Amino acid sequence: MAAKNKNSAVTVPTNKEVADFIAAVEPASKREDAKVLDALFRKVTGEEPKMWGPTIIGYGSYDYTYDSGHSGTSSRSGFSPRKAKHSIYLMGCYCDEETEKRTARQLTRLGKHSRGKSCLYINKLVDVDLEVLEEMIADNWATMNRVYPG
Repeated sequence: MAAKNKNSAVTVPTNKEVADFIAAVEPASKREDAKVLDALFRKVTGEEPKMWGPTIIGYGSYDYTYDSGHSGTSSRSGFSPRKAKHSIYLMGCYCDEETEKRTARQLTRLGKHSRGKSCLYINKLVDVDLEVLEEMIADNWATMNRVYPG
């Protein structure tokens, strides 16, 4: 199956420390949310995070190949604590129709959010149900492990 992750072509793992990055997140409310998200992703994935590019905290990795033949490696899941909204990367719903349907149902219970195809945008964690978010991350993580065993 070909993946369609346009960010992967330019986003690669770095040697930057995740803890240092989180400690520098501004404003402080986003920094505190980033700590909660990091703990949640670690709990669900069992992975130690790595920085992917300058602002993405990624968990795990997978190899992909586009229909065009272009290939590379990307993080299986992760987030970026942006000033305006947190970007949460749910790659499983991007590569599996059934996961996309489940994610759509879960979003009705999540709380205040917006989304793109594989990105979930949350302004602040207090606006969402963290148990639903955990369920979504776990479901997408399981899909990535099934579609891209590694």
